[in-house]
Amino acid sequence: MSLADRLAAAGLSLPDYGRRDLGAVLSGALASVGAADAVAGRDAKADQSRLGLGSCRHVVVVLLDGLGKLQFAPWQGHTPFLRSVARKSLTSGYPSTTASSLALLGTGRPAGQTGMLGYTVRNPRTGALANLVSWHGAYDAHEWQPYPSLLETGTAAGIHVTAIGKQRFAGSGLTLAALRGGTFVGAEGIDARVDAALQAAKKPGVTYLYWAEIDKAGHHHGWGSDAWIAELEEAERGLRRLAASLPRGTAMVATADHGMVNIAGAPRWDVATDPVLGEGVALVAGEPRALHVHLRDGESVDVVAARWSEHLGEAAVVATRDEARAAGLFGVMDPHVEERVGDLVVAMTGRATVVDSRTQSPASLELVGVHGSLTPEELQVPLFVAEGAS
Repeated sequence: MSLADRLAAAGLSLPDYGRRDLGAVLSGALASVGAADAVAGRDAKADQSRLGLGSCRHVVVVLLDGLGKLQFAPWQGHTPFLRSVARKSLTSGYPSTTASSLALLGTGRPAGQTGMLGYTVRNPRTGALANLVSWHGAYDAHEWQPYPSLLETGTAAGIHVTAIGKQRFAGSGLTLAALRGGTFVGAEGIDARVDAALQAAKKPGVTYLYWAEIDKAGHHHGWGSDAWIAELEEAERGLRRLAASLPRGTAMVATADHGMVNIAGAPRWDVATDPVLGEGVALVAGEPRALHVHLRDGESVDVVAARWSEHLGEAAVVATRDEARAAGLFGVMDPHVEERVGDLVVAMTGRATVVDSRTQSPASLELVGVHGSLTPEELQVPLFVAEGAS
């Protein structure tokens, strides 16, 4: 049975690469402001159509970290504005995690090309883990992810491009890898970020605004918790104000980088203490819902894959690197990226996780909400489009 068939049988699905994926958002926004030629590797005009955008003087793109479509749906009563501007959903790429998704959004290219293959990835130069959020253990961001970002190519095409986020993100490894280019504006609070976006929208161009709070609440308290709902309501308030204050001829496009599953009470295996999973394994990268398993020299990939598959049963789909490449799990895969992919790639089903307590922090092992795999809850993200009316 092919990997695609095995994924489907387990309730998982491949991302909609090159069509209704996160890569369509900045691509379509640039096309909307007349800069389709600045987009390489995608059909920017088709992406503009997918977003439902006409010609705009300015587009503000908002990334709501952690707000999956299936998490948003039950709480639409708390968000009448967002409900009114919701459009057909998009998918993240694989893995459905922030570093990978921001690179897909920022470059229009999947993780198989950007090399942004998870929360942690094996650094082939050191053999150790590289954290692609903190950038600890990774090498120069321009080498790790060599493709230009869409913000970068938009700027080179003469478009006024602004990126807005907390000041600590300015010049970070993740920012340089996924969203380099344009003018960075540091703004700490939600209202300050909205104000900065409104200021940027006075000029023709594209603005990118990052919104972190929903994801943080989901990780620590679970999606659907009181803390999570409060952050969703804050997003409703902020985005309503943003859209209402944007001038005519502009638009707001909001989406998310991934969804989330709550894992309290769900099955969990620890490679550090499980002799079946630990046998023959040199390093585990990725995250608890989407793993890269690197084997010791001389180990049989097929034997270890069969052992993991039997041990985890219906809780996971275990694939070899070759199977992942053939199925397009990471999209088109560049040769230089292959060595960062695990000998085995493991996508979890349901709410199950596999951890490695030798390399994960105690805080990460206590998270309530996690993501990374290919369930609809993690893969599907909402799309909101509102035209400026001021």
